[in-house]
Amino acid sequence: MSTDTRISRRNARFQQWEALLRNRNKRQRAGEFLVQGVRPISLAIEHGWRINALIFDAERSLSPWAARMLSHAGGERVAMATDLVRELGEKEDDAPELVAVVALPADDLSRIAVAPGFLGVVFDRPAVPGNIGSIVRSVDAFGGAGLIITGHAADPYDPKAVRASTGSLFAVPTVRVRSHQDVLAWVQSNRSAGLDLTIIGTDENGAVDLSDLDLTGPTLLVVGNETSGLSSGWRAGCDLIARIPMGGAASSLNAASAATVTLYEAARQRGGAR
Repeated sequence: MSTDTRISRRNARFQQWEALLRNRNKRQRAGEFLVQGVRPISLAIEHGWRINALIFDAERSLSPWAARMLSHAGGERVAMATDLVRELGEKEDDAPELVAVVALPADDLSRIAVAPGFLGVVFDRPAVPGNIGSIVRSVDAFGGAGLIITGHAADPYDPKAVRASTGSLFAVPTVRVRSHQDVLAWVQSNRSAGLDLTIIGTDENGAVDLSDLDLTGPTLLVVGNETSGLSSGWRAGCDLIARIPMGGAASSLNAASAATVTLYEAARQRGGAR
């Protein structure tokens, strides 16, 4: 295996990559983000994401997995000093074998495949990157086609979101749009093409219990902001607002938990939950 670049000190190239960990504007301008972990890197490569660079520890022997990733990924291969790899991997105790620099995909709703059995999720103005990653993971687990993030929101390519998704970010199209109006226009275009798509919001004061709804048809589920819930625009745009029946002292669920429960119910009705 040949090495394209060697980095042994905190030079400008390293600092550029380090900034991707904490600055979304720099991620957006550079058009790339960092990926850590065996499963996320494997899935990024498996699903054909463009790998701009694979960074590996120049001071250790490569495992068969790391050697395989380096041979199949394409992009630049960068041998880096252990302490620098540890910083990019955000590890205090040990440096990861690999860190990937992955190209950002386009925020285009056409990335989400729409079919008669469509099941998708909208997350409205999420504030916590980890919640985005958790919902992406649930969408993947229960057969969803994609996640749409609307409004002023946390970044799905923040390292916390990528880690929380445990790699599902690379299997589930995740698309950011400016507002609910962009999504409603997309829904209308699919309806005009013959897909009877229903938009169902989730809220503790919803008019009907989730389990009483028929979720077997093409469905877009909408989950609101962690603190304020659904926006007024989304409340008006949903065909139905459903509630998750609850007991105990809690009045509502965490946004990621509510999305998971709703996705499970849809999958159960469709015969896909095990």
